[in-house]
Amino acid sequence: MTRLLSCKQFMTELNAYLDEETSPEERERLQRHINECPNCWVVVDTTQKTMRVYKGVEAQTVPQDVSDRLMAALQRKMAEKRGRC
Repeated sequence: MTRLLSCKQFMTELNAYLDEETSPEERERLQRHINECPNCWVVVDTTQKTMRVYKGVEAQTVPQDVSDRLMAALQRKMAEKRGRC
């Protein structure tokens, strides 16, 4: 008898499912959950659609000034976190 899969358990396997890195048996088990759970179905459907959009987009170069500002903001955030620890 196959045990039921919780949504939390499904989410831990989502990447492997989407990357088709699961065994056929596990994939079938995950697919059963998707078919029975409207919330997880929406997550999978939306994620797959998002992946298709991003796969069709060409990489863009980030302007140097934007990259510099982003790195400075990240460094400030990291320094703030270190100061709180």
